[in-house]
Amino acid sequence: MTTEPFILLIVALLLGSTLGLERSLVGKTAGFRTFGLVSMGSSLFILIAKFIIPTVDTFNYDPMRMAAAIVLGIGFLCGGVIIFKDSALTGLTTAAGLWVAAGIGMAVGYGLLSLALFTTIATLLVFSIFGFIEHRFVSKRINGQ
Repeated sequence: MTTEPFILLIVALLLGSTLGLERSLVGKTAGFRTFGLVSMGSSLFILIAKFIIPTVDTFNYDPMRMAAAIVLGIGFLCGGVIIFKDSALTGLTTAAGLWVAAGIGMAVGYGLLSLALFTTIATLLVFSIFGFIEHRFVSKRINGQ
């Protein structure tokens, strides 16, 4: 086995952790470690599927089943992040970020590094710049100020 899968796992971990760092800096409970693990874990499952496919003799093995299973599993995890507290929903953005982190990990696992990097940057923009705009302008209108 070459070192490429290990490098891809590290890349997935770093990209996911970058998203989680932003969440940690704004005080969210799912942060640096969680995002990194979600991204790296998703990448790991895709890499496992890529290594298993050539060894399977049957033709009914669908490599996209692993990706579908990851999406389903991460949906369950994200559901636990969303909390209804004081008549308000919290954790939606963090849950959506975890969902994207899983996608980033899958992209890395499939070797789509530019797509994973672009998505990481775009997600950071949504977390930071869009978050600033939302808190600065939108929340004032919702609260009647």
